[in-house]
Amino acid sequence: MKTTVQLLLLTGLATTLAACSSGPRGPSRAVIERALTGAPGAAQPSTIVSTEIAYTRDASERGQFVAAADFAAPGALIHGRNGPVVFATVAAALQNSDISSEWESRAVVMSCDGQIAVSQGRFVDQDGFVGNYVTTWIRQNDNSYKWTYDVAGRDNPQPPPRRELETEEGDIVVTAIDSIKGLVATCPGRGETIPPPPALPIGEVGAADAQLSRDGTLRWRWEHRADGIKYVTAEYFYEGQWLTGIEESLVSPLESSPEE
Repeated sequence: MKTTVQLLLLTGLATTLAACSSGPRGPSRAVIERALTGAPGAAQPSTIVSTEIAYTRDASERGQFVAAADFAAPGALIHGRNGPVVFATVAAALQNSDISSEWESRAVVMSCDGQIAVSQGRFVDQDGFVGNYVTTWIRQNDNSYKWTYDVAGRDNPQPPPRRELETEEGDIVVTAIDSIKGLVATCPGRGETIPPPPALPIGEVGAADAQLSRDGTLRWRWEHRADGIKYVTAEYFYEGQWLTGIEESLVSPLESSPEE
């Protein structure tokens, strides 16, 4: 029998991964690929968006945590309310979960060589709460991508509900196409050395980690702070300087909803 702490952990993890795992929304793959063309070399942000679309479709057909296991890289971490845990250690307990959500990408940051990518987007869960998610992807030997880190959190406070548009028969309604920002690190020239990213403090043991891409052009980092905030950032080297492409401070779903 699971303890109360274990159940809270599993519930928090289920809600976190649910934020990135069902119901494709937003622009079509063709629109996405047109919007994100022009990335140099092997780094193609559209590949990450296409992978996320395939993941969500698979999740809607076979169950989100069954699909999550197939799309997970070895040792993939899911960042829940108590910190990151290896997904494989909790996957079996989550497979029967009926938690679901809808989501869409807003930004993709990639290393110059395409080895590592970090995606960020928005989700709405089955209870109507909205928030942000961040997923890190790593390229496999067959050039496919699998997720290696996943985190999500609800907005706190929640935004007011959208007002329904009133239309009459014969009205023509034009909807905006969401744009997806593709950020690709600058490739080093022949003989050029990429300077290291800015120094950053590493928190207490086990509470933070940072990883640098193989070519040294992208660094992503997670941190689990003492107040429960899940912090994640992705920095990339672009035209001679290090820039922040993604930075999120996220609240666990269970913590942002008092009634839960």
